[in-house]
Amino acid sequence: MSSINIDNYSYEEAIKFIGSSADCIIIADDETDRYKAIKKDGLFADYIDNEGDYIELVRKLWYHFNNSSDDITEDYHVFIPNEGRFHEKYSKRVNIVENDITHVVQMSVYPIEPNSTYLFMLDEIDNEMFVNDELTVQKVNTIQNTYLFSMYIDLVQDTTSSISVTEISDDVMQQEIKYSEWRNMIINMIWPDDQPLFLERTAPEYLKKNLAPGRTTSFDCLMMNLEGKYIWVKLIFSRSETNNEDDFRFVFMVQNIHENSIELLETMKKYEQLASRDSLTNVFNHGRMETEIRNALKDKCTKNREVSLMILDIDFFKHVNDKFGHSTGDVTLVQFTKIISDYMHDLNAVIGRWGGEEFVVVCYDTGSEKANALAEGLRRTISEESFGKIGQITCSIGVTTINSDDTFDDAFNRMDRALYNAKSSGRNCVKSV
Repeated sequence: MSSINIDNYSYEEAIKFIGSSADCIIIADDETDRYKAIKKDGLFADYIDNEGDYIELVRKLWYHFNNSSDDITEDYHVFIPNEGRFHEKYSKRVNIVENDITHVVQMSVYPIEPNSTYLFMLDEIDNEMFVNDELTVQKVNTIQNTYLFSMYIDLVQDTTSSISVTEISDDVMQQEIKYSEWRNMIINMIWPDDQPLFLERTAPEYLKKNLAPGRTTSFDCLMMNLEGKYIWVKLIFSRSETNNEDDFRFVFMVQNIHENSIELLETMKKYEQLASRDSLTNVFNHGRMETEIRNALKDKCTKNREVSLMILDIDFFKHVNDKFGHSTGDVTLVQFTKIISDYMHDLNAVIGRWGGEEFVVVCYDTGSEKANALAEGLRRTISEESFGKIGQITCSIGVTTINSDDTFDDAFNRMDRALYNAKSSGRNCVKSV
């Protein structure tokens, strides 16, 4: 096989070789949003249309999940026009998935005067040529798989650079976008309730004032991921240390903390429930019911919502403990609670143990007449129930309806006085005040 004499190899021959060896050559115009394929071989023969929209070409080539043909949610397509602008030569590897097969493509982009026109050259790479690189990337991803996004910010120049979206590509992305523009665009991906915090903590004035060189700050929020789902993330700003105090350069990163946050929230919810529940009967405890009554008072005051309160006391419960023992008394309390819960199941009511054998029910959307009828029906149901070896028991019930000008003491004292009246009237009855 004869070798080429490099001294005689001409510029024209080099250009001819490049043209013949490239798998795909495309000419594109950003301003008119058009492209035309000059040459298509191999993978690109069917994958790339002969001509079409330039933005669609950018989306198809590298605005999808890495090693997948799945598109990124449309909300993030707002960044595509910035991704397809080039002011100097640019090169990167992109992964294209066709028929469930991943093809690694070397992409080179050459801006042509005017700057809105570009020449694309695409070549598929043999898998064996990048296997070592891929293994290295996998190791890095294993270490940093929680970091979804990063970029470098210069607040003085209002610029961003070195943008990396790990779910799209292992390479730095080609984005020309001001920090102020990025901030206004990404706000739509933040959960609405978290948007005020995002705007406050990402404001240039806030970062300049609150972050000294070398210091880092972060906050958690819900943010839409590339699949269009909201996940918990940690937004991190780290100010670079430079010799100039007037430099305001930052590294910004988005860390995926969704699984840990969900686990933490579930744990906190579990402990919240434990702190709010009576350990024996599993209904709300005294403290939680006090909060419920105060919330009901607020509802009445602000929304004029009808709310009634009732307090139930088991008649002669001390006799049960004295005669049958405290364990039987506990079983009785549990069964008593279940009867109340079942009776109130289809109503907008909150049940809790006030203490000992006393229970409180907050009945929402319930006026005086309805509350008294509910209490009488509940009293009768309890009196007809069999409580194992102790037989039947009865209870006394006090009822009151909340007024718009009630304080907590006003409402509670009326309810308590109604219960006292029921006890004084021979027990096993309902009284209201």
